[in-house]
Amino acid sequence: MAELLAEAGVLDVDVEDVEDVEDIVADEHVRSAAYQRVVSVAAAAPSRERDRALVATILRDPHEMTSKTAVVALVDGVAARASGQAEFRRWAAGVLPEVDRLRTEAYREFVRRRVHDWLFHLAVRDGHVPTAAELAQVTDWMQRLVAEESTSPAVLALLAASGRRGKTRNVATNRSRSQSRSQSRSRSVDGSRGRRGAAGGGRGGRG
Repeated sequence: MAELLAEAGVLDVDVEDVEDVEDIVADEHVRSAAYQRVVSVAAAAPSRERDRALVATILRDPHEMTSKTAVVALVDGVAARASGQAEFRRWAAGVLPEVDRLRTEAYREFVRRRVHDWLFHLAVRDGHVPTAAELAQVTDWMQRLVAEESTSPAVLALLAASGRRGKTRNVATNRSRSQSRSQSRSRSVDGSRGRRGAAGGGRGGRG
């Protein structure tokens, strides 16, 4: 743990202080907080070369909930910074084999579903309009996130009609309506400007 903190540049824990290190090792809550700081630094790093080794180290933690939570945080952080779906897919393919270290199948599946969710999100962000079947394959959490973030009228319409939860459908419906009103106001302003310009041009012609 001391080496992990030092490598990540987390310097406000005195890794030479035996009591500090022993506290981190002994207390799962302290370890969890330390892992969160480590993966935050790792996700923001320009290189992804050490991520698989980091995941392998974290997954050796005896408390699987702690290690699973840390790995999911790394997945979220890397996905948020990925340039696109292809880059994130390559990264995930490199680290997912380590997830088999988790003994609990539900935890392994949770991490894989999180990766799948982010692949969906990145595709939508890059302009893909999913089908209802594709939407049904992502979690409620991801449906809600896309409903809150997407600016695509087609995506919002799909979520308003086919979102799994009522809250998700409501968010998509409200954002779609707000977007439509904004577009209508914009067209109205543009039309008024056009009419004023035409009128000014007409007066100039008569002069």
